[in-house]
Amino acid sequence: MLARTLAALCLLAAVPAMAQDAARTETVHFAKGTSSKTIKGAIKGYASVNYKVGVAAGQTLKVDFKPTNASAYFNITAPGADAAMFIGSTSGNSAAVKIPSSGDYVVQVYLMRNAARRNETAAYTLTVAAK
Repeated sequence: MLARTLAALCLLAAVPAMAQDAARTETVHFAKGTSSKTIKGAIKGYASVNYKVGVAAGQTLKVDFKPTNASAYFNITAPGADAAMFIGSTSGNSAAVKIPSSGDYVVQVYLMRNAARRNETAAYTLTVAAK
């Protein structure tokens, strides 16, 4: 019984690590003279994309997300934070967040678990602006 419990705990501990390994990170660079960028991409299964966006204190980070899969969402996380400051699955596919402190904020695009475990795909258009 103890061996089964320990085996189950080890398996549960490995699940977040596997999900983290499926994430790739890209830095968003705005073209000279612009403050926004539109990105087209796709995710599949547990894979996610973390877009790092440099934003200054007092600016507003605006994100507009148009996925082809209703189970695809995005979150926004502040530098060094453990929890997201904007959660798309509960707040929708558009955000306008006033930035409290300068740094690289992360816009994470992902599939909810129900779609990820079925290895579904989502193409998307993500528009990011810092004004």
